[in-house]
Amino acid sequence: MIAVSSAVRAATVDRLLRAGCVWAEDEARLLVEAADDPRSLAVLVDRRVAGEPLEYLLGWAEFCGERITVVPGVFVPRARTAALVAAAEAVTGPAARVVELCCGSGALTRALARRLHAPRLLAAVDVDPAAVACARGNLAELAVPVYAGDLFDALPATWRGTLDLVVANAPYVPTAALDLLPAESRQYEALVALDGGPDGLAVLRRLAADATRWLAPGGHLVVEVGQSQVDLLATVLAEAGLLPSTFRDESLAATAMTARRPVGMAGQGSEN
Repeated sequence: MIAVSSAVRAATVDRLLRAGCVWAEDEARLLVEAADDPRSLAVLVDRRVAGEPLEYLLGWAEFCGERITVVPGVFVPRARTAALVAAAEAVTGPAARVVELCCGSGALTRALARRLHAPRLLAAVDVDPAAVACARGNLAELAVPVYAGDLFDALPATWRGTLDLVVANAPYVPTAALDLLPAESRQYEALVALDGGPDGLAVLRRLAADATRWLAPGGHLVVEVGQSQVDLLATVLAEAGLLPSTFRDESLAATAMTARRPVGMAGQGSEN
């Protein structure tokens, strides 16, 4: 952190305000802390004013009390996704076998490691090589392997029918709505982490279709979804043989859905 005069700090806040940064004072403080010298501060402020996400400039994002490393192009964990963590915690028992799909930075696994009782964190998976590399750095201290691959296909076949918790902050923005996202999202984050297909549920449908083969009896799939998509996703989950429930956090304006594999479901959980 460099020492800056009150005039420089005030000028920084003013530039950020004029660029539309709602939390300009907080952002100015964080940028000052991240800068090595006045020149690097000026560069960081210029990049922020141009619309680059603050988290990429800092190199980290705060999520559920964790400082998560993020790099350009990798999905930035949102505060609202704490609702997904809370939903997962509410349905998961002790010593759960946990996998995170569509892991991005690995933020969910980091958060769940602190909240679940003695979890067995088996793996995280993402299809984007940049996200895989980022998650490996964030999850190294937990000794969680991060696989590059497409959803469940990346996992060892011997895990089928054994997972107690599968969490995924999968993309759920309808393709036609991508242009409505904030510019810093659509211009800087990977499209694969945002685009959920025509109705936003393309990836979530695939998760639902495969979940019963991978979950243990009584195990849960937990995902984030838009509030307007709840009824449709509930139907998708039910048609896949899962028992859906909705978790809503009004304070975060966030919705998560849990889907339990019935204990009596036969014929899908033991495939190898």
